[in-house]
Amino acid sequence: MMFQSGLNGVNGKARGARMDQETRRRTDAFIERMGLSIQEEGLPRIAGRMFALFLIHGGPLGIDAIAQRLKISRASVSTNGRLLRQLGFLERLVRPGDRKDYYKLADAPYARLLDGYMVRIGARMELVRAMHAGLPHGPAGAQERLAALADFYAEVMHSTAALSARFTATGGGTP
Repeated sequence: MMFQSGLNGVNGKARGARMDQETRRRTDAFIERMGLSIQEEGLPRIAGRMFALFLIHGGPLGIDAIAQRLKISRASVSTNGRLLRQLGFLERLVRPGDRKDYYKLADAPYARLLDGYMVRIGARMELVRAMHAGLPHGPAGAQERLAALADFYAEVMHSTAALSARFTATGGGTP
C-alpha cells in the first residue's frame, strides 16, 4: 500500500499527477460545501470537509498532509478522524517503523455508515418501546404517538437493513 504524506498544494503532487487549477477549484468548492452540508446534520464542519477530502483522494494520507490541505490543526484532524472512524467512514493505518498515523477511506464505508445508523435508530426504538410499555395511563394520545414512532423506527430499520445488505453485496460503495 502506498502511503502519501502530502497532496497537491502541499508537495505538488496528487496521486502522481498535477492537479490543474480548475480541478483544484472544483475540489476546494466541493470540500467546503460538503463541510457545510454535514454541519447541517449536526456533525462538525471539519468532519464534513475531511469526509469530502477522502471521497476525492481516498488515501492513505498523513495527518500533516490533511491539516495542511484543509488548513486546520493536527488536533482537529485527530479529533475529527476519530469521529469519522467511529462512523465507519475512515480507517487509521500505521506504517512499520513510522510513528505517524495515516487515514484512508474505509472498505465498504456506506454499508458501515448504514450499519451504525441502524444501531442508533435501534437504540431509540427500544427507548420509545420501553416508554410505551411503562406509560399505560399517560397524557391523552401519548400511547398512540409512542406506538407510531416505534412503528416508524421499525420501518426505518427494515429499509435501512435492506439498503445495507445491497451495499454490502456490491462491495459497500468503494471501487
